[in-house]
Amino acid sequence: MFIEVTDATFDEIVLESTTTVIAHFTAPSCKPCKAIEPHLVELATVHAERVRLVRIDIDANLGTPSRFGVLSIPTVIVFAAGEQRATVVGAQPRKRYEQSLEPHL
Repeated sequence: MFIEVTDATFDEIVLESTTTVIAHFTAPSCKPCKAIEPHLVELATVHAERVRLVRIDIDANLGTPSRFGVLSIPTVIVFAAGEQRATVVGAQPRKRYEQSLEPHL
């Protein structure tokens, strides 16, 4: 369900997307990051025709997290029309991610 993105592919896949993008900034060792993934997958599935779900490993890609002010993980950023529209930091209930996404659908 996740599209894996890197510093090299982020702009093309996320910022140039014609659909809203949920970007999950994560790391392989982050347990809270893994805990929220089912919430994000569920949201992307419910809104499949209007949402793209991407994941970026901040350990392997340092530039993109820095560009968007990601200082801790998990961080989820909603992008719409190439712009950062909402940010959720830390593991949160599903409803919090849904509230961040809904205005941008």
